[in-house]
Amino acid sequence: MKSLADSIKAVIVVTLVLFLTVVSGMRLMKIQVVGEDAMQSRYDPQAITYERKIKATRGEILDYKGNVIVANDKRCDLVLQKAFFPDDNNEGNKILLDIYMALAEKGYKFKESIPITKDYPYEFTQKDNSEIIEKLNLNVYATAQNCIDKLISDYEISDNFSELQKRIIAGMRYEMLVTEFSYSNDLILASNVDPVTIIEMKELSNLYKGIEAVDAAERHIIRGDILPHEIGTVGPIYAEEYESLKEKGYALNDVVGKSGIESAMEKQLRGENGTEEVTILNDTIVDVRTTEETVPGQTIKLTVDGAYQIKLQGILSKFLETFNYGGNAKAGAIVVLDARTGAVKGMANAPTYNLKDYITDYDKIQELPNSPMFNRCTYGQYLPGSTFKTVTATAGLNEGLVKGDTTFICNQYYDFYGYIFQCTGFHGAISVRHALEVSCNCYFYELSSKLGIEKINYYAGLYGFGQSTGIETGDAEGFLCSPEYFAKMGEPWYVGYVIQAGIGNQSSGITPLQLAVAASTIANRGVRYKPFLVDSLYTYGSNKLISNTMPEVAETIELKQPDVYEYIINGMLDASHGMPYEYSLDDLGYTVAIKTGTPQTDMNDKSKQNSLFIGFAPADKPEVAFAGVIEGGEFSKYMIRDILKSYEECYGLNGKKPKNQKLPEEQLVYNTTTTTATTTTTGTGTTDTNTNTDTTTTTAETTTTTTD
Repeated sequence: MKSLADSIKAVIVVTLVLFLTVVSGMRLMKIQVVGEDAMQSRYDPQAITYERKIKATRGEILDYKGNVIVANDKRCDLVLQKAFFPDDNNEGNKILLDIYMALAEKGYKFKESIPITKDYPYEFTQKDNSEIIEKLNLNVYATAQNCIDKLISDYEISDNFSELQKRIIAGMRYEMLVTEFSYSNDLILASNVDPVTIIEMKELSNLYKGIEAVDAAERHIIRGDILPHEIGTVGPIYAEEYESLKEKGYALNDVVGKSGIESAMEKQLRGENGTEEVTILNDTIVDVRTTEETVPGQTIKLTVDGAYQIKLQGILSKFLETFNYGGNAKAGAIVVLDARTGAVKGMANAPTYNLKDYITDYDKIQELPNSPMFNRCTYGQYLPGSTFKTVTATAGLNEGLVKGDTTFICNQYYDFYGYIFQCTGFHGAISVRHALEVSCNCYFYELSSKLGIEKINYYAGLYGFGQSTGIETGDAEGFLCSPEYFAKMGEPWYVGYVIQAGIGNQSSGITPLQLAVAASTIANRGVRYKPFLVDSLYTYGSNKLISNTMPEVAETIELKQPDVYEYIINGMLDASHGMPYEYSLDDLGYTVAIKTGTPQTDMNDKSKQNSLFIGFAPADKPEVAFAGVIEGGEFSKYMIRDILKSYEECYGLNGKKPKNQKLPEEQLVYNTTTTTATTTTTGTGTTDTNTNTDTTTTTAETTTTTTD
C-alpha cells in the first residue's frame, strides 16, 4: 500500500512539473512574441529612428579647501527639433515666424549670428564676410543683399511676407544652416526660459511643430573674485574652431573653455556626452534607448586656498594705496609657491577684476586704466634687477671663478673698457655673501665680466628664465639679454651689456612666476620644480578621488662645488634684516631669505623704476617661496611680512597649523586701484621696454644703475 501511495504521489508531482513547465513555456513564448512585436513596431517602415546626444554636465572648480568657485545652474531652453519640424519650406517658414513673434511678445529674442543688418537696405556688420558667402555658395564679391536674396530663394520665403518678416525668417534659416540643424543638432530658440512661457509654448506645439523644452546646464560663477585670471571662461564655439572640435565630438551649439583652467582642463571638465536612439512613428516618440551613458566632467580642486588668495590680493592693493610713489605705483603682482612641490598657493594681480563683472560688463572692464585683465603674474615681463644677482652668483661659485672668500674691490665706480658704471655704495673689499646682502653692483660687474654672457644665460636657463614654466594655464617665456636677442631686434650689441645683464638691468623680460620658481630653486639648492595649479581630480558630485598632481622636477643644477648655496642663502638671510619694525622679518619665529631689486625702466628718467623681491621661508627648511613686483614703485619688500603671516594662517607654516579661515564676502565692485585716469606701461609689454641700450656703453658718461 505504501509503495502504491508513493507511486501515485510521484505521478502527481511529475504531472504538476509538466503543467508548470508548459505554462511557463507559454508565458515565455508570449513574452518573446510581444518583445518581437515591439521590436518590429520600432522598426516599422513608417518609423524614423535617429540618434541624439545627451550633453554631459561640466565639472566644477573648487579651491584648495573645497569651496566652490565655479559650478553649474540648471536652466530650461526652448529648442526646435528636426524630427518634428516640417520638410516643406512654406510650412516651416510660417512656423519659424510664428515662433519668433510669440517669443518676442514674451520678452525673448531669438539670437542670430548672421552678419547683416536687420533693416533694408542690407549691409554687412563686419569686415570679413567670407564665412557667410562660402556657406551660401556665392561668389567672393557677393553683397549683403545677395546673401539675403539667396536665403529667400533657397528656402522659398514667400513674397506674401513683409520685408521685415522675410529678414527674420532668413536670419533663422541661416542659423539653422550654420548650426547644422539636424536630428542630432537642435536649434536653440531661447535660453533660460521661464516655466510659464514653456507651458504656453508647449501647449501650442501642434502649431509650433518641432518646438520642445530641454534641460540644459549654465556655467555659474560662485566666486568671481578668486583667481579670475587663472579660472578663465567658457564660450560658444567659433567657426574657426569647429573643424578641429567637430572631430572630438563637439556640436556647434556646445560651449568650450576659452581661457584659464576652463580651457587648460577642457577634456577633464567637459566629460563624455551620452547618446540616445529615438524612434518616432506618426509624430510620436515610441521608443528611446540609451546607447552610450553620459559621464559628467570631473571636479577640479585647485592648489590655492580662496581665503589666502583674497588676503594676498588685499596685501597688494593696500600696498599700492600706501606706497604709491608719487602716484606712479598703480600696478603689480605677487606669486606664492609651495617650495616643496611647486604648487601655486596664491597669485595676485593689481589691478584685478571680478569674473562676474567680466561676463556682465566686459566693455567697462576693458576700458579701465592699467589693464586689469592683463595677467601680470604669468605674462608680465620685467627686468629682474638685482634679484638676478642670485643667478650670477650661482654661475660664478659653481664654475669656480670665485669662492666664498674671494673679494673684489668696490670704490663705488667701475671702469669697464673706459666706460664708468656706478654702485649705490662704497663697499671696499667685498665677498659674494656680503655683496648679495648689500646688492653691490661692482662685485657683480666684475663677476659678470669673468663669466661672459653665454655662461650667465646658461645658468639663467637652468633657473627657468627665457622659457615657459609649464604651468597648466600657460605663461610667457620671457627673454634674456644676448647678442642674438639684439640681432633679432635689429639693434647693435655692445660689450658693456654683459655686466649690466649680470645685475639684471639690461634688456631681459622675466615673469613674477618665473621669479618665484627661481626663489624655490634656490630654496631647494638647485632643484627646480614645475609649478602647477591643479591639486587633484574628483568624480563629479562625490568625494571620490581620481588622481593627484604629483610634484615634477623640471631641472636640477649640477653642483660642481658643494657650498654654492651656503653663500647665496646666507647672503639672502642677511638681506632680510634691518627693515622697519612694522615690516620686520626678524620676529616671525623663523628665518627668511630674500633678495630685492629696483631696476630702472627708463635711463632718461631716473625716477622710473620697478621694485621686485624674491624669497623663501623658513630659510633652513623651506616651505614657501615667493616673488613680487610693483610697477613704478619702491619698497615692495614691505609686503613680505604680511604675505608670510597670512600664509601661516591659511596653510600653516614652520610647525604651526592653519587657522580655520572662512571666505570673506565677495568683492563685486571694480578694484579701487583701477579708478585712476592715468596708466602705467612699465614692464607689462611683451617687447623690450627697458633701459635705453645706447646710453650705457656708447658714451663715456658715468652710468648710474638704481639698485637696493
